[in-house]
Amino acid sequence: MSAKPHIAVLMGGWSPEREISLISGAGCANALRELGYTVSEVDVGRDLFDRLRATKPDICFNALHGAGGEDGVVQGVLEMLQIPYTHSGVRASALAMDKDLSKKLFAAAGLPVAPWLLVGIEGCTEHPMPPPYVVKPVNQGSSVGVLLVRAGQDMPDVLHKGGWSFDSPAMVEAYIAGRELTCAVLNGTPTQIMEVQPAASNDFYDYRAKYDDDGSHHHVPADITDDIKLEIQTIAARAHTLLGCRGATRADFRYDENGAGVVLLELNTQPGMTPMSLVPEMVAEQGMSYAQLVEWMVEDASCLR
Repeated sequence: MSAKPHIAVLMGGWSPEREISLISGAGCANALRELGYTVSEVDVGRDLFDRLRATKPDICFNALHGAGGEDGVVQGVLEMLQIPYTHSGVRASALAMDKDLSKKLFAAAGLPVAPWLLVGIEGCTEHPMPPPYVVKPVNQGSSVGVLLVRAGQDMPDVLHKGGWSFDSPAMVEAYIAGRELTCAVLNGTPTQIMEVQPAASNDFYDYRAKYDDDGSHHHVPADITDDIKLEIQTIAARAHTLLGCRGATRADFRYDENGAGVVLLELNTQPGMTPMSLVPEMVAEQGMSYAQLVEWMVEDASCLR
C-alpha cells in the first residue's frame, strides 16, 4: 500500500480575508492529518515560490481567500512549479474574482443578474443609481467592504468624500429584495440549496453576518418549490461551467418571490471551510462529512485546471 501524498495547505495570505483563510486552512489541515496525510501548513507570503520549492509537496490544498489566492495569482505560481492543486485554475479564478467581468459573461449567457455599474470613488455628486443599491469592491470576497444604501438614505461618504480602501473602482448593484439562497457545485454537480437568514442584529448578509457567532441562521434544504430549486441548481451549474471552474464553487442568489424572481449575485471559487462556512454544511446534508469533502478536493487536484 503506497503512502498518502504530502499536502501543503496554503492559507493566510495578504488579503483582507487573511484571518478567515487561516481558520479555513487549519480546519482542512487537521482533517487531512486525521485521514493519514503528511501535511505542511504554509502561511502564504510573497516568498511562496521559494517556500514551495523547499517544502516539496505532492499537492497543494488552496485554502486562501481573496486577492492573491483566489484571483489566479497563486494558481499561476503552482502551474509554473507543476504542483497539482485544488479548486479552480488561473483563468476561471481570475474571471470569477472580477465581479464586473463575470457578470458581463453571465448576462451574455442569459443568466439572471441584477443591474450594475462601475463608479469611480472620487467626484460622485449624486446617487449613481436610485436606492436601494449595494456598493462593493469589484475584486474582493467574503462581503469585504460591502455597503447597503437603502431608499431615503444619503449617498455614502465613500462615493464622494474618500475613504475607499481598495485599489479598484466600486461596483454599484441594484439591491434585490427577498431571500438569500446559495448552492454549491462540485465539478459540475449542484448540491442542495441553503437559505441564509441574517440575524436581527445585521442589516443583511454582510461580513459580520457571515463570520460573527450567531450572525446568521442556515436552513438546508431551503424551503422552496421544486421548480425554484431546479432553476437555482441549473443556474449554479451553468455559471460554474461557463467560467471553466473546477473543484468546488458556491453560487449566491437572491430570490424575490414577488418581483425579480431568481437573481445570480456572484460565483465564489474558494468557498470558506470554517466552522460557519456554507459549503461544508450543504454537502453534510447530502451525507458527505467535512473530512470526506476535504479528501475529495485533494483527490480532484491537478495542474492545468
